[in-house]
Amino acid sequence: MADIEVLYNEALILLHELISIPSYSREESNTANAIEKFLSKKTIPVNRHLNNIWAVNQYFDPQKPTLLLNSHHDTVKPNAGYTKDPFAPLIETDKLFGLGSNDAGASLVSLIAAFIHYYPQQHLNYNIVLAATAEEEISGLNGIVALIPLIPTPAFAIVGEPTLLNLAIAERGLLVIDANTKGIAGHAAREEGDNALYKAIEDIQWIRQYQFDKISEWLGPVKMTVTSFHTDNKQHNVVPATADFIIDIRVNELYSFDEILSILSANLRSEFAPRSTRLKSTGIPVDHPIVQAGINLGKTCYGSPTTSDKALMPFPALKVGPGDSARSHTADEFVYLNEIKNGIEFYIKLLKQVL
Repeated sequence: MADIEVLYNEALILLHELISIPSYSREESNTANAIEKFLSKKTIPVNRHLNNIWAVNQYFDPQKPTLLLNSHHDTVKPNAGYTKDPFAPLIETDKLFGLGSNDAGASLVSLIAAFIHYYPQQHLNYNIVLAATAEEEISGLNGIVALIPLIPTPAFAIVGEPTLLNLAIAERGLLVIDANTKGIAGHAAREEGDNALYKAIEDIQWIRQYQFDKISEWLGPVKMTVTSFHTDNKQHNVVPATADFIIDIRVNELYSFDEILSILSANLRSEFAPRSTRLKSTGIPVDHPIVQAGINLGKTCYGSPTTSDKALMPFPALKVGPGDSARSHTADEFVYLNEIKNGIEFYIKLLKQVL
């Protein structure tokens, strides 16, 4: 078993390297190379699919259940507010600056360190699969979705994202709806036609006032908001024949997308269709052993308003990691150095309770 200080120093070196390599979503081949090289130097056999890197513990036993350790190595593009070079890792006082340092580089290297710690151990209760994946920032098809069919089926997962090491046991889903209302065009002065705008407003008013019954302890109620509206007509004297609007629905873990769509179907006059049903709401029970392990370490449970690869996993997953979600996608992104070390120690202690 590696010493914590050694694991921390190696993780810090790896994070410096990852920051220095541009790895926008769909352009992660070079960070995948770096992670592959890092693990190979540890004499850990490495598997690769597209820009996804994965490995299993030394004494993998197909008769045992599997635990997945997952985080991502892609980043968003740096915004215009950066005052530092986003690809030049820089330590100032107790902070490491650089694009991807917080989201989710610190979580990724901390999970890798924990995996290395447990890699050579025998007689574990679970197999361990480590997966450093691509395209998380765009929920792409060539990231965790492409990898899941290739790895041993996990019983559950730990998803590394910046949560201040608290336990994100629930995560909102996102359902975007395109709605279309049909009427009949006519001359406004003669009160002709069937005004699609007025019909759409009736639906929008219902959306504004409707309250979903099931309120989550962790995520609160489902939130439904009309965010865009337009008609087919720009003339002042013509009744519009069609009106289109977009509904942004943030779904708690108590509703399936099918349930939401059924409620809309029963109440809206407009025709509608979801753009995507991939980013589902998720939850892991508080009494799940991995959640209880985190609670035993003094961590608190909460519902996360942000979406991660957890939404794409068809098995229970706990989102937890070093860093702060509030720093993600901000200019001059950084992570505290002690957050990385604490992250490694936390993951090792968390896993010890289940392994």
